Amino acid sequence: MTVLSSKPTILFCDLNLNPGETKTYIYREEIPKNCVPSFKGQNVKYSYKVTIGAQKVDQPTRLLKIPFRVLSMQGLAEYSVYQEMSQVKPSNPFVQTSQKQPTVLDVALEILQTVTSKKAPHFFNITNTRGKVTRFCLFKEAYKLGDDVIGSFDFSSAEVPCVQFTASLQSIESIKDSCKAAPDQQTTVFTHGKKHEFSLHMDKTHISLQIPDVVTPSFDTDIVSLKWRLHFEFVISVHDIPGHPAPKSPTESSTWRGPANLEVENMEWDLPIKVFPTNPLHLSDNQSKAVTKVIVD
Repeated sequence: MTVLSSKPTILFCDLNLNPGETKTYIYREEIPKNCVPSFKGQNVKYSYKVTIGAQKVDQPTRLLKIPFRVLSMQGLAEYSVYQEMSQVKPSNPFVQTSQKQPTVLDVALEILQTVTSKKAPHFFNITNTRGKVTRFCLFKEAYKLGDDVIGSFDFSSAEVPCVQFTASLQSIESIKDSCKAAPDQQTTVFTHGKKHEFSLHMDKTHISLQIPDVVTPSFDTDIVSLKWRLHFEFVISVHDIPGHPAPKSPTESSTWRGPANLEVENMEWDLPIKVFPTNPLHLSDNQSKAVTKVIVD
């Protein structure tokens, strides 16, 4: 189904070229600001392409379809963000600069830099009915494509022993109720990165999960929405586990042997995060070969 189609444009007619001769034509088309980004999900797919047609005399029309990627910045057009733009832009009072009217792309990239550069640690005490499992710190909640999601765990004051944990970077594709193929259609979860670590008798550790630059940032339409989260799975011991006995002197050593059988239970926890697009020039080489367009909503 076609959701966007521009009017055809004739670039040239009755063109005659001699052997080795070339001719260049420029085609421009503005993408509406409310367009959805390029997205390839399980149930919904949005793709963009430019179709070029050419015909020789007494020959059928030949079509060439060139795909390109669209990145959409939804949810950034807030007045408070515009006020903070001047705080992150460097200035030199001794250098005279000309006032240039910024383009839509310039404004969008400045807003993007403002939102994703804020670092304010958020602390979360993860607990269950028996007590505190760990303390998790996330240094910021807004990221760009290609950023690393970094967080730290503090088990030093835990009341419930955590044997191991798994942290996953996930995106959730949700179909709106009015567009579901069946009333019981479930959401689709994609895992883009995972870290598994044993944490028994560990005081502190950290995680680092990179957001791939080929994925789609968060967006929301009348048909589908895409959100991002950190998904945690903890394996918790039901009973207390004796700690490692400390040697009596620095010259002595001690050995700790874990229990042969361990009764455990699982606990899951989700932490939503915001993922925005990045500057098209910062994409990886294999993606920058394609034409990329950024729009702001």
